[in-house]
Amino acid sequence: MQRIVIVGGGAGGLALATQLGKRLGKKRLAEITLVDSARTHVWKPLLHQLAAGSFDTHAEEIEYLAQARWNHFKFRLGNLVSVDRTNKTIALAPSYDDTGAEITPAQQVAYDTLVVAVGSQTNDFGTHGAAEHTIKLDNPQAAKRFNDRLINAFIRAQTVPRDAGSGRLSVVIVGGGATGVELAAELHASARVLANYGLDHIHPEKDLQIVLVEAAPRLLSQLPERLGEAAVRELRKLAIEVHTNEKVVEVTADHVKMASGKVIMSTLTVWAAGVKAADFLKGLGGEEKLETNKLNQLLVNGSLQTTCDENIYAFGDCAACQQPNGSRVPPRAQAAYQQAMYLTHALTQRVAGRKVAPFVYKDKGSLVSLSEYSSVGSLMGSLTRGSLFIEGQLAKLMYWGLHKQHQLALGGFKKTALITLSELLDRTYRPRIKLH
Repeated sequence: MQRIVIVGGGAGGLALATQLGKRLGKKRLAEITLVDSARTHVWKPLLHQLAAGSFDTHAEEIEYLAQARWNHFKFRLGNLVSVDRTNKTIALAPSYDDTGAEITPAQQVAYDTLVVAVGSQTNDFGTHGAAEHTIKLDNPQAAKRFNDRLINAFIRAQTVPRDAGSGRLSVVIVGGGATGVELAAELHASARVLANYGLDHIHPEKDLQIVLVEAAPRLLSQLPERLGEAAVRELRKLAIEVHTNEKVVEVTADHVKMASGKVIMSTLTVWAAGVKAADFLKGLGGEEKLETNKLNQLLVNGSLQTTCDENIYAFGDCAACQQPNGSRVPPRAQAAYQQAMYLTHALTQRVAGRKVAPFVYKDKGSLVSLSEYSSVGSLMGSLTRGSLFIEGQLAKLMYWGLHKQHQLALGGFKKTALITLSELLDRTYRPRIKLH
């Protein structure tokens, strides 16, 4: 029986394990194993909501063990340490609980086909002080840590006099991409709700100063220009400061300094500028290392196989896949989802001894959520020649639809319908934001 091991339980990895479990694991045509260092999955595009407190992680978390049981695959807890390409095994580091007690020992997992889907992490470009004094929203743990500090800062700010021209609490977000823009709007909305839960001396426009800093000439620089313009317009309506063409060169515990000499005081600083793959990928494969680029991404061919080993695949943010036109597949959630669905078909065909055509990425546009205020986006593909700009309620509905698409891939229609119903019911009795 073919042994397919998937390392990384993010949106793409978990969807792939789930679909392969249904197609191959259920029929005992292959043994599917998912490996991750955490025990639960949270959809990464929701991390900015988790950080702002407007999203209850317990209602959204998916237990890997339960998902594996329901969808005919196995789950192993552990961090990938190395790959032995000769013997076709991977080594996992031991895992420990918060007291230091060992949960799982170091282990070896054998594979016939290995899929690496470990995602990406924030790239601070070695900026002085960024590692020590910023929070990077790479995972649910970091988002929860930011939320704890945010609530504590709000409570502390109640007793601090506000200086003229500044807020009692200042949050600086470095990076004007989708994460930075979405977090800025979400924080403003959370502050409004907090005022209704006892922190009535905190006014979003007067007492909370939200500053968004971007090194590029405009926000959302990787997306169509009109989206960036719409985002700036909406953010400025909320009195959120936007600084473009400002490169951060130093971060301390209480301020952020730019290359221009400008200094912005900061109570909390979030780094959301730039992404790279994990450093350990540079040495993956032992003496005959797999090829990587300067962002540590594994180089793959059109079939998502690594350039040095046809039995090792990589996809999502940790892989560099060149398209027939010479462009690279962008590090976006929709790209990882498309690649997961491609590999579901390709690996099923591989087990049957058949080949498939190379992967082709289809850009369907981009959507950016501005919390409860608005959403902006562009649609591309068969609906329009070029792109079609959308905003407001239609864009919000389509952004919501992306989340539902992810839930459908993991749980099917019936379960997704029940989850949606429970979300509607939760709104009637739960606080709109997390208060602890």
